[in-house]
Amino acid sequence: MPIVGLTDDAHNRRCPLSAETLDHAASAGARPVPRWRAALHRAAPALGLFAAARLTGMVALAAWAWHVGRSPRALLATSWDSLWYTRIAAHGYGRTLYWPDGMVQSDLAFFPLYPALVRATTALLPVAGGTAGLVLSWASAGAAAWGIYLIGERLHGRATATVLVLLWGLLPHSIVLSMAYTEPVMTAFAAWALYAVLTRRWLWAGALAALAGLSRPSGIAVAAAVLAATAYELWQGRGRGRPGLAAVWAGAALAPLGWTGYVLWVGMRTGDVLGGYFAVQEGWSSRFDLGIGALRVVRTVVTAPTHFGFGMAMLITGAGVLLFALMLLDRPPLPLLVYTAVLVLITVGGSGFFESKPRFLLPAFPLLLPLARALTKARPRAAIVVVAALAGLSFGYGVYALTLAPMAL
Repeated sequence: MPIVGLTDDAHNRRCPLSAETLDHAASAGARPVPRWRAALHRAAPALGLFAAARLTGMVALAAWAWHVGRSPRALLATSWDSLWYTRIAAHGYGRTLYWPDGMVQSDLAFFPLYPALVRATTALLPVAGGTAGLVLSWASAGAAAWGIYLIGERLHGRATATVLVLLWGLLPHSIVLSMAYTEPVMTAFAAWALYAVLTRRWLWAGALAALAGLSRPSGIAVAAAVLAATAYELWQGRGRGRPGLAAVWAGAALAPLGWTGYVLWVGMRTGDVLGGYFAVQEGWSSRFDLGIGALRVVRTVVTAPTHFGFGMAMLITGAGVLLFALMLLDRPPLPLLVYTAVLVLITVGGSGFFESKPRFLLPAFPLLLPLARALTKARPRAAIVVVAALAGLSFGYGVYALTLAPMAL
């Protein structure tokens, strides 16, 4: 059976617990229930498990931070890139650092949506930039978990969707979901854009993809997924002669606007419209070289003593590639396949900041679908052992990454 285009219609016919069926059942009583409320009710157990996982991770971090005399709030709100985002929120763009080794770090490398949201939050609430960033990240992580649940439920049912959300909250580098970083925001927009594509809400898909593209460089993966789904829809002729055809085209037109708009704006600001943004990334030693730079780091990791974080980054990235191969065998819907493939390609093929590659893969939640399906079918005792092991690794690695590791997360 070939890889399906938008959703597995055969599965939906076999599975009576599809999203639409449950929405209808929830609203069939004396008092109609809005679809969003029914969907939230179905997702509540998964969201509860996700919140418990992330709260436990933060408690573990706080306990160790206090033990070593560090502030948990400072670690979560003002570590590494968080400082750049809060500074942009407070003062706008314009900061550049010049280092003796030739690195030129400009804040133009950071996309604008998250700082804009932080600034809006500080204007509405009596909180500082770091705290506003945490509020946004925690809310976005919850929104992302809900969207991930709905995708998993639509494709494979409620049990698999619940496990999928839990696994995402227990990734070794999931402490990032509790930090003032952009990954939760991008994943939220990505998950809901992909769900909109699967349910053929094209305008929503395009608008959400545009916002994802304004949040992170890898947000282009969402636009690629929407464009691929649009092309498939038109190739199949599903929109031919229908009023919805205009919405399909409009969604496709909207999807890449966020990413391309910011890249071109940076280009105009630096005097090189097409190459300016990529020159900024070069200043951070970040470029796409088909993985040549990453392979050099891997060779160093396996042949010489190095920091634990580099070894973990290599193992986690390798696991991501393996999960992608398993995902291919699982025949995912085309939008999920394209979205995940672009994220994996950017992560594996990019050089610079090797230790951050696991964080770059964090939005690639479809990688977890094969594992979620396997755990759903496994014996309860075996599933519990796997989840417990992942939880221990996640909480322990989160503590290490923020309190002991000498390199950026």
